Amino acid sequence: MIDATSMHRYTDTTERVAQALLAYARDRLRLNPVPLDGPRSREELEAEAGRTITADGLGAPEALRIFAQTLAPATVSVDNPRYLAFIPAAPTELATLFDLVVGASSIYGGSWLEGAGAVYAENEALRWLADLAGMPESAGGCFVSGGTIGNLSALVAARDAWRRSGERTGRPRVAATEQAHSSIDSSARVMDVEILRVPADERGRLTGEALAAALEADGGDGVFAVATTAGTTNLGVVDDLAGVAAVCRERSLWMHVDGAYGAAALAAPSVRAKFDGIEYADSLIVDPHKWLFAPFDCCALLYRDPALARAAHTQSAGYLDPIQTEAEWNPSDYAIHLSRRARGLPFWFSLASHGTAAYSRAIEATLELARAAKQEIERRPELQLLNDPDLSVLVFRRHDWTPEDYDRWSRNLLASGSAFVTPTTHQDEIVTRFAIVNPRTTLADIAAILDSMR
Repeated sequence: MIDATSMHRYTDTTERVAQALLAYARDRLRLNPVPLDGPRSREELEAEAGRTITADGLGAPEALRIFAQTLAPATVSVDNPRYLAFIPAAPTELATLFDLVVGASSIYGGSWLEGAGAVYAENEALRWLADLAGMPESAGGCFVSGGTIGNLSALVAARDAWRRSGERTGRPRVAATEQAHSSIDSSARVMDVEILRVPADERGRLTGEALAAALEADGGDGVFAVATTAGTTNLGVVDDLAGVAAVCRERSLWMHVDGAYGAAALAAPSVRAKFDGIEYADSLIVDPHKWLFAPFDCCALLYRDPALARAAHTQSAGYLDPIQTEAEWNPSDYAIHLSRRARGLPFWFSLASHGTAAYSRAIEATLELARAAKQEIERRPELQLLNDPDLSVLVFRRHDWTPEDYDRWSRNLLASGSAFVTPTTHQDEIVTRFAIVNPRTTLADIAAILDSMR
């Protein structure tokens, strides 16, 4: 008779594997700094790892050996303090450890019926973020995988509210600048809506004045939402949220704030004023896996009026009837998802354990380092800073370098394990940038990278 339960028994072998896996996780967390590592070619991985999926299985010890010795070193460690490309991550040890607990607990996080305790904890973390933004007590939402799904879900809710309003005219459109995250354009394509492109100011901001002028010149027919940014990815710029909010209120437009990276700085008193106007947002996202020290994947999605999101996103089917009660909070009702892990729990656990003041201190520390890095760049004659940073992103050029020079320098840094810094495009020129969100990054790290550009 076939034994169909052999994979689902906790045996002495399972215990040995559990100890090995926990030891690997513990040892990884103890590394300071973690090795940067880096990609390898498919041919190299095929030669060393070989075929890993077989009929009879490799056995857990061998699978772990392949992962530890071959696969893991072929991935870049995003939490390395010299990872300054894109937007890094720096999860706390407690958040990472609790991610193990979430996986082991087999929680379905889509409904209150099945995951009430987990949803309650996630909502506590969401409430802290909503309070930082000054959103009303009625605000709420859920955690999704990342900013792309967060932005898409918010804009779907905005379009649905526009359609239900009875005031719709023209083809549906979203107003945004070229500096908006690429996921705004992606969302528009998925939704089959158009973008009303608003010119950014000299700093790359969407301003209320420019938005009003664009709507006036265009007529504004079909514009149902304005996509603002609280910390653009490339430059770290915070839009004129107060000015945009005034226009949105005047014209009854949905104001969405993409704060995936930058809205974490709402917890930093030194820059809080830069976000004035965010309290008027109809929807807001912020990714704890960026600057709020949670592991991937974790994006907080908040709505001023969650009922509008629920009307847009709630799925209906006979088998879902038991969970469809307005008295209970179902995260599946607030985004484009149904099945979901309770991905906000690692963030909640770290936040509950360390306290919010520790988060404020950590974010302030990275902002202080960004200011020091700005001075370090400005004192070097071979370099030129190209932005006046709102937050912790610095964009700069190396005089006389070609795009090939930047590419060669970036690849050499990664290949040597020194750092991960990539080129970017600013005003049609290839330059480079630092994104500083890791409290372990030091000014010595910054100086060493800059020294490599001499």
